[in-house]
Amino acid sequence: MSARICLVEDDPIMGESLCDRFALEGFAFDWHRTAGAARSALARQAYAAVVSDIRLPDLSGEELFRQTVEGGGSNPPFVFITGYGSIDRAVAMLKLGAADYITKPFDIEQLIDKLRALVAVPQGPATATPRAPELGLSPEMRRIESLLPRIAAHAATVLITGESGAGKEHVARALHRAADPSGTLPFVAVNCAALTETLLEAELFGHEKGAFTGAARARKGLFEQAQGGTLFLDEIGEMSPAMQVKLLRAIQERQVTRVGGEETIPVDIRLVCATNRELRALVEAGRFREDLYYRINVIHLRVPPLRARREDIAWFARIFLAEFAARHAGVAKRLSVAAETALAAHDWPGNLRELKHAIERACILSERPQLEPEDLFDDPLAAATQLPASADMPLAEYLQLCERRYIVEALERHGHRVQETASSLGISRKSLWERMRRLGVGAPAEED
Repeated sequence: MSARICLVEDDPIMGESLCDRFALEGFAFDWHRTAGAARSALARQAYAAVVSDIRLPDLSGEELFRQTVEGGGSNPPFVFITGYGSIDRAVAMLKLGAADYITKPFDIEQLIDKLRALVAVPQGPATATPRAPELGLSPEMRRIESLLPRIAAHAATVLITGESGAGKEHVARALHRAADPSGTLPFVAVNCAALTETLLEAELFGHEKGAFTGAARARKGLFEQAQGGTLFLDEIGEMSPAMQVKLLRAIQERQVTRVGGEETIPVDIRLVCATNRELRALVEAGRFREDLYYRINVIHLRVPPLRARREDIAWFARIFLAEFAARHAGVAKRLSVAAETALAAHDWPGNLRELKHAIERACILSERPQLEPEDLFDDPLAAATQLPASADMPLAEYLQLCERRYIVEALERHGHRVQETASSLGISRKSLWERMRRLGVGAPAEED
């Protein structure tokens, strides 16, 4: 019988996300939204562990823990979920016997690791095949990816924000794949900033024959072309006020009228809008309609810049190397330890777009099979292999870069043999694999 977890969490999104992950990892669980319900369950059911938010609608998680301890008997270990403002309370619970705590926003992998250390549980269903990540290895992108199936099933309008080149369209395409795993429905994209108001209207809604000079025949717009699938409107913050009105009408009525036409055409699409602008500020400045803002801001996904998710840098670099090799037969390149370190240390103001261009340029210009820092950066200082020691870099981020470099160098010394490397580091093979995954270190070839 699998270990059973008592989850106490009133937030529905977090609760659903945790339940989905518990099921995937092989945990049995009961989800309670209040401390009172959890207290009754604890009195009649033996649990291997309790995962509880500190802030609950009736009693606090702290009070639930105290009452459980005072009740006597065999008490399961408690793991608290807490915000930074409640860390002191969580630490106080540790002194009274709680097992651990984790602070929001947290990496769910960390919580799973803590639970595995507390209870005996299989590593997921025996028939389950681990699913390769689509969006990255970082906790932020793994969280977004974990939300996509639920969003795909229920949301007709989604807003994605993030810096230019951060991967907003990459997320939109992943959302479309979650909604259309068979790959039979259309994904249609347009950059709203690249077209004039007149051209954008005809592009979105289509036009009838003779609607304007050059309209020699009727043409379906992107709304119609995306029928049943996804329409991706990039840089929606650049849309003119007049076009905003027409877009709002199309979203509200779920139908369009072609330029020069009178017939209304119903459309059934998922609308995904993206922008690198702060729409709320544009609304306050009177440059973006408030009613349109609320219409498209039903589900909001924020894509962090690449510098805020450094685990993804080497992961994407290897993807770009593989894509280049696929397009150019016989031009297979790999990254040296120094190159991976330099990539991880760079801030990438141009995000994924800049990283992809750097990889492609290096593949074209370098005659060596192994890329070095000087192949990737024009500026010798940017190619330095020393890790940054900027006062602006959080300590956790700096330590993560150090850990990554240390593991990569250890793998190099031991010929990428995982067991041998793990032994030299004084950790288990499984622990090394988990660290490599978390830090974005590429998996070596299969060992003999």
